[in-house]
Formats: sequence, C-alpha cells, structure tokens
Amino acid sequence: ENPAAMRPPLKAGPPTVPPFSFRFWIPGATVVGLRRYPLTFLPRLARRYGDLVRFRAGPLDIFLLNDPELIREVLINQDRRFTKGPGLRVAERLLGKGLLTSEGDFHRRQRRLAQPAFHRPRIAAYGEIMVRYAERAAAGWREGAQVDLVEEMRGLTLRIAARTLFDTEGEAEIRDISDALTEALHLYRWAMLPFAPQLERLVPAVTRRFDRARERLDATVYRMIRERRASGEDRGDLLSMLLLARDADGDGNRMTDEQLRDEAMTLLLAGHETTANALSWTWYLLARNPQAEARMHAEIDAVLGGRPPTADDLPRLPYTRAVFAESMRCFPPAWIIARRAAEEGTVGPHLFPEGALVLMSQWVTHHDARWYPEPFRFRPERWLGEAAASRPKFAYYPF
Repeated sequence: ENPAAMRPPLKAGPPTVPPFSFRFWIPGATVVGLRRYPLTFLPRLARRYGDLVRFRAGPLDIFLLNDPELIREVLINQDRRFTKGPGLRVAERLLGKGLLTSEGDFHRRQRRLAQPAFHRPRIAAYGEIMVRYAERAAAGWREGAQVDLVEEMRGLTLRIAARTLFDTEGEAEIRDISDALTEALHLYRWAMLPFAPQLERLVPAVTRRFDRARERLDATVYRMIRERRASGEDRGDLLSMLLLARDADGDGNRMTDEQLRDEAMTLLLAGHETTANALSWTWYLLARNPQAEARMHAEIDAVLGGRPPTADDLPRLPYTRAVFAESMRCFPPAWIIARRAAEEGTVGPHLFPEGALVLMSQWVTHHDARWYPEPFRFRPERWLGEAAASRPKFAYYPF
C-alpha cells in the first residue's frame, strides 16, 4: 500500500450531483448526456479535468481514467481488486458465467480449460475456414450492386462462428441462432437503460421476449452439447476442445453442460457481433480513404499473387494489419470498460474507495492527441515503425 496515497479531490471533476439531480453543473453536461451522448461527453471531461476525473452521482463515486498506466493497473496488475462493472452483470442474463462475465478463481479455471482451443495450430485451422467463407460471401457480390455491408458482415461472422464453434453449416439452424441473437441483443440494450429493473416491472412483455430469445438459443446450444457428448467425436471445432478439456492444474474435472453452454454462448457473441462491427467500420474507412485502400490491395497482390491467404501470411502483410489496427483505433468494437472497486485501495498515487465505479473508455484514449496526432484522421501508418513501438501499451485496447 502507498501510505502517501490521497483520494482525488472532487475538484478533479465536475461538482457533485445531488441524489435527485439530473445535471452536472458544467455547460451542457447532464446525466442524460452521459447516457445518451457519451462519445462527446466523456472526451469533454477528459480534456477539461485530465487523466483522472472524479465525480459523484448521488452516493456513487465515479472515476474516469485516461492514463494508460492507471488503466493497466486496474485491468491487469490489480484485476483481483476490481470486479466487473454493471454492464457485464446485465450481460450474465444472456451469457451466463462465461469468460466475459465470470471472475476470480472460477474465471481463471475456465480460462485454463479454454486455452488449448486458441493454440497456434487451431487458430491456423480456423483461418482456413474464415478464408473459405469470406471467398464464398464475396462471390455473391456483383460489380455495381448495392449491398448492406453491416448485414453482410453479420451474416459472414455468424456463419464462421457457427462453423468453428459447433461445426455446423445448416442454414435453418444458423438463421434461428441469428434471429434469437438479434432479439436478445436488442433487449439487452433495453436492459442497460437507467432504471431498467423498474421499467421491466412496468413493461413485463420486454422481459418475456428476452427470456424467449434466450430459451431459443439455449435449446440449440444444449442440443449440440448433448449430441456431441453422446458421440464422443472430436470434430476439430471449439465445442470439441471445450468438451475434452480437463483442469489438470486444478480440480481435474471437465466442464458441466451449463459451463459449456455459457462459454459457447460467449464465444458465439464475441466472434459475431464485435467482429462484424470491426469489419464494417474498416470497409467504411477504406471507402473514404482510397489511397489507403489502394496501398492495402497492392500489398495483398504482391504477397499473395492471387492465391488465398493463410495465417502464415500475416507477418508479411504489415500494412494490411495496420489498416485493421487503425480501424479499431478509430471505431473500437468495445468503447468503454467499467470496473467496481471491491475494497478500498491505491492505484498509483490515488486512493479509490470501496464501491467506486471506475470507467475506462477506449473511445477517449484512442482519440487522445498525445498518442495519436490528428486523432480523427484514418492513418494506418501510425502502426508502422517506431511510432507504434513508442506508445504506451494501454493507449490502445480496442477490445
């Protein structure tokens, strides 16, 4: 512990919000603004008050961190002292206790069990599937045709996730998963609104729709788990890996059906929604920056010579990698992370009270001119050479 640590004074942020007030007494900033316009509100706080902003909403202490070293402390070095935020607590209703929402010793056990699924040979095999599905999707496009790229990318990533997770290509099955996921995600955003528990009691139909969407997903996933357990077959997919994994360093047991369901649901969502968003923004940015698009295509043509790519080609495509890194800097798939202090303690020189809500916004950090000059310009060159190596590690954390 740092005996010289001090709790940041409230002058480090906007004045305290009285319990029944909806306004921060700074121009144009309201609690509603924080909820509805966070991508303008949070950067304004950071510009005005610095890398550590403290304010209150009623009795709740809230901190906004924009210092890469403080962010590293909370997310990595002192992760056991900070529990996951309220958004992920809501996500448990859909995902259960998968890797995204679980914590502590249980999270570490599940991570050990899942780790073999992401070893290099497995990743290379998934890469072959991704290439095949991408080629199939592109073959359906015609010169001059208009396509909804967001829907195209969602369809592509869902098919890839279903194939690599469950070794399934059935269109009816994938369509059912897609419809249920879309419904559940729509209702999840409802659950994130202020006073959501009260709203659910007033509008119980919303809760029933969410429960039905989850039941549809559960029916499909549990059926696949039962069938795979009965066959005992290793089909090279993630479900097979998770079924066969045994916790040799812990209790020696395998995952239960419920744990398998939660991890499969988490990976299905993580491999579908965020990846589709990242791809969609990348095509948008390339369309608006034809020079970058031309340079990326020239590199791909020179390295591949017209053949499909493999995972081994990635080190030979530095500009292409830079395009995707810059896209996820400009439009990070996750734009904010929340943690709650499980106990009073220090982070750097600062004392954080028990129960404090700590916010770390990728959107704010990724658009900080200290690390990224002209932060709203799409410049893949930022990720080549010394410029990338000189930045603090947690000036970039797009997931």
